Amino acid sequence: MMRRQLACAATIAISLGAPPAFANPFTDLAALPTFYTDATMTTMKPMAGFKKAWFALSKHDRRTMTKACNDPAMSKPHAQFCANVLALGGAS
Repeated sequence: MMRRQLACAATIAISLGAPPAFANPFTDLAALPTFYTDATMTTMKPMAGFKKAWFALSKHDRRTMTKACNDPAMSKPHAQFCANVLALGGAS
């Protein structure tokens, strides 16, 4: 009985501490609006402005976004954004 409780407690602790597999960097990244010209995020900045916003991100955030853009399921709804990221070579 005690082992079962310990196993359950360990499973819960691990699951709460692990980052969710469904995390979406496109919604989690607070800096995402800096890539757009409007608050509704419908109009992308020209490449010069996009590049400036891209390099203002931390290397970690750039890697995360590049990884997401290389995933077809994640990049499809953000095709224009990902095209710009990949055009920059996913530069870190």
